[in-house]
Amino acid sequence: MERPGWVSDEVDITVPNAAREYDFALGGFHNFEVDRMFFERAEEMWPGLRLIAHANRAYLRRVVQWLTRAGVRQFLDVGSGIPTEGNVHEIAQQAAPDARVLYVDNDPVAVAHSELLLRGNGQAGVLQADLRRPHEIVDAPRLREVLDLSQPVGVLMIAVLHFVAPEEKPEALIGLLRELLPPGSFLAISHGTGMGRAANFEEAKELYKTAAPITYRDHDDVRALFDGWDLVAPGVVWLPEWRPSWPDEVGDDPASSMMAGAVGRRS
Repeated sequence: MERPGWVSDEVDITVPNAAREYDFALGGFHNFEVDRMFFERAEEMWPGLRLIAHANRAYLRRVVQWLTRAGVRQFLDVGSGIPTEGNVHEIAQQAAPDARVLYVDNDPVAVAHSELLLRGNGQAGVLQADLRRPHEIVDAPRLREVLDLSQPVGVLMIAVLHFVAPEEKPEALIGLLRELLPPGSFLAISHGTGMGRAANFEEAKELYKTAAPITYRDHDDVRALFDGWDLVAPGVVWLPEWRPSWPDEVGDDPASSMMAGAVGRRS
């Protein structure tokens, strides 16, 4: 496989990658043949997988818009992925030009393209770190260079925590952030539930072990991740049900999104 000029030598382009697969699902261009083949195979087992990706992106848009209306002017996007249309800084700064955003991802391709995208934007930055090692984030000087931690922050964990196994303690990072951030901060999560819509669900789950093993959590499990946060109405719901922009956006079968979402506030 020929290595594109924008990819550094340390990136393994022979192994599928979750961030690049998501980029492909959303119509992006920063992915490789191995990622496209993987996603197309997964979609054969899991019809509608591309629609799930778009439902997740729409949820992100609604959350950021709602948070800006609630007065949030700082965002920490953990597991941000590869930049594509509708990035957090674009949505937030359209509504509030003074909004600041720090993107965090462990994928070097995602980080490299975030840096390119953000050139000339003095109110947004990027940090390469892994949420499974939370002190890489909370102790990073870059965090405090971009964000004022004395002021409320909107933390976004969108379609990332299902890549964190129980033994890797996703609640550890959430707890550290809750203690670090001031009252009035928010936490937004979207999370795969895996509740039985794939015709070959177990086979699809096995396939994902080759790229990024997934831990599915049900609504109660997602609710438990908000320990210490006050859930904002409507609580933990299917993604299309979280504050839709118009009634038809929910659709006839919101559970087909197979992802739960919620927002909590630090009091």
